[in-house]
Amino acid sequence: PADIGGKADAQNLADVAAMGATPVALLVGLAAPGDLPVAWAQDLVSGMTAECARTGAAVVGGDVSSAEAIRPAIPALGALSGRAPVTRAGARPGDLLAVAGVLGHSAAGLALLHAGLAEPASLVAAHRWPHPPYHAGPEAAGLGATSMIDVSDGLVADAGHVAKASGGLLDIDTARLEPGEELRAAAAALPGHDPLTWMLTGGEDHALAATFPPATALPAHWPVIGQVREGQGVRVDGKDFDGRGGWDHLR
Repeated sequence: PADIGGKADAQNLADVAAMGATPVALLVGLAAPGDLPVAWAQDLVSGMTAECARTGAAVVGGDVSSAEAIRPAIPALGALSGRAPVTRAGARPGDLLAVAGVLGHSAAGLALLHAGLAEPASLVAAHRWPHPPYHAGPEAAGLGATSMIDVSDGLVADAGHVAKASGGLLDIDTARLEPGEELRAAAAALPGHDPLTWMLTGGEDHALAATFPPATALPAHWPVIGQVREGQGVRVDGKDFDGRGGWDHLR
């Protein structure tokens, strides 16, 4: 339950950070069966509280109702400190595409769980409870980010959302995506899996992907992974991506 609470918080707080805002508050709507053990609900709240502590946000209200299944709904609120929000619609040809946070860890963790494996434990934990780089959202806004999104559906899929909103082409350079030892270990334990595919199409890491003007001096934790070009859509290494780019909510 704590994992569910923490992950539910993270999914929504990351959306706030992805617009350049600092998370400040959550509203928690919880629908659950009437016989839900009190201890389960307390553990859920403990996870929410722990994730809030990472951002300085607080639960300021909400509602409780009955349902056959447990269904949390958690709107998040943020403060822009006088700045305009960073949306998906500002990427322009020539801009740099950069990312803060990890890619592919949650997808690898899910694949491990499906296979009944528990190692690398850090990847399993990343799926159960992701830790978005909240600070990087306001930081990107201060650096002049022209567009931004959190990677919840998959890097290719979410880059596609930015491309569609901006009317441009985002080209991802896989030579700049270096799978770490954990992803390589997971792929070795799961024949047929490719760590680069996890990085390109795996969602729920809630890393932040943003575009910046070409001359922007980016800190090391914002590595450049591609560029915005003339055209429309998403390409990987200059070619159309073959396959699903990530999760499609409406499919």
